[in-house]
Amino acid sequence: MTNTLFDGLLAAGQSEPSRRFALLPDGRHYSYGDVETVSARFANTLVALGLKPGDRVAVQVEKSIEALMLYLATVRAGGVFLPLNTAYTPAEIEYFLTDARPAVFVCDPRRRDQLQPIATAAGAAIETLGIWRSHEESAGSLSDKALAASERFETVARAPDDLAAILYTSGTTGRSKGAMLSHGNLLSNAEVLRETWRFSADDVLLHVLPIFHTHGLFVASNTVTIAGGSMIFLPKFDADEVFKYLPKATSMMGVPTFYTRLLDDPRLNRDSTAHMRLFTSGSAPLLAETHRAFEAATGQRILERYGMTETNMNTSNPYDGERRAGTVGFPLDGTELRIADPESGKILPDGEIGVIEVKGPNVFSGYWQMPEKTAAEFRADGYFITGDLGFVDPDGYVTIVGRGKDLVITGGYNVYPKEVELVIDELPGVVESAVIGVPHKDFGEGVVGCVVAKEPLEEDAVIAALKDKLARFKQPKRIVFVDELPRNTMGKVQKNVLREAYKDLLGGA
Repeated sequence: MTNTLFDGLLAAGQSEPSRRFALLPDGRHYSYGDVETVSARFANTLVALGLKPGDRVAVQVEKSIEALMLYLATVRAGGVFLPLNTAYTPAEIEYFLTDARPAVFVCDPRRRDQLQPIATAAGAAIETLGIWRSHEESAGSLSDKALAASERFETVARAPDDLAAILYTSGTTGRSKGAMLSHGNLLSNAEVLRETWRFSADDVLLHVLPIFHTHGLFVASNTVTIAGGSMIFLPKFDADEVFKYLPKATSMMGVPTFYTRLLDDPRLNRDSTAHMRLFTSGSAPLLAETHRAFEAATGQRILERYGMTETNMNTSNPYDGERRAGTVGFPLDGTELRIADPESGKILPDGEIGVIEVKGPNVFSGYWQMPEKTAAEFRADGYFITGDLGFVDPDGYVTIVGRGKDLVITGGYNVYPKEVELVIDELPGVVESAVIGVPHKDFGEGVVGCVVAKEPLEEDAVIAALKDKLARFKQPKRIVFVDELPRNTMGKVQKNVLREAYKDLLGGA
């Protein structure tokens, strides 16, 4: 038996070990042979730390090629990779480690002392992994141990249904849910994206996304890897770095924020992008205005697609054919999509708005240790209820018109209002709060807190009180004080009224 995901992803590259896998901004070159040996070193290290098949490896580190190798090593050793946003606070990390009970927790060396007690209480061995700079400087305890480990490792067999990763997605009740993704889920999606987007061994992906998120870790990394292509692996999005390396690339994946920032740069033109084969966008809605402006500037039409943590990619605009602005294209091969009435579950005809439901090999198996929540999110016939609202037009294009449960997507990151509201409501002087997303030119949406207070409060003081309790992307950009929250006859807060009232607060389109 093979290791479904590891063997599937590396098959093309391993046939030619000298083929380039990644170019790094520090000048290093990674080959597919390096992927084999470095992932083996990390896999041996994890096993020496006590990792057994099915055990979780939780990771909160800065983006680096070594962190990507740790992901592959975890899968190779039969473990379950659990990436965590680098912005998460110790209080948030405590929840994830307590819930997932990982065998190993890997963090930034600078945060070890702060996070050691949390890892110990959760029963996890703690190791560190930082940015490699030289042979004379340690990149963390895990890196040091891996350098001393063997370059040979017998890959652990794992079946398609075995877990490969758990990705936490915020919950509407304030409790994050761990989406369980199998080897088969991730491999099938990489295979279909390779074909849909025409990735080949000749492709060079400009990788500027974070790798704690499904977009950068699975959509970007897995897709180019399974094609046997290579990456220019940058630590983050930086316009100067993008334009420096763009001539060496054939493709780039990004979030709408990246494209709005590029559009503001005079270096973006037909000449600077003439050699590029494909620009894709996801993780948040791409405004039709941005789509048209990018085409006007470059002559290229951004390819927008639709996915989520629980399913990876579900739909895509076509590679060949019309990439229709404002839509997310057609269901991917093997993925079934339908529109249903959110309350009754009745299947709706084309053109009618309802909740999007999907079914296919890409769809996750459920939420970690939440059987009741899992059961509630699936129909009896196996369709997953995404919570996103949309419709299918007469030509088959899927359009998303809104999101159930008042999800806010800011800069490509999901923020569930209830999680932020719970923290605001704990502050002295606060009676209640409602968190909404309003248009923001750069981030798509910005988080705004509407607060009812029993005593005079200062906006800056409320925002400051949240900084150590919430990841930065979840922190409200503005706090507005209201006498009362608008409610319907059933007592439910009418967030649509608040969104309309404050739609111009952040200067969005």
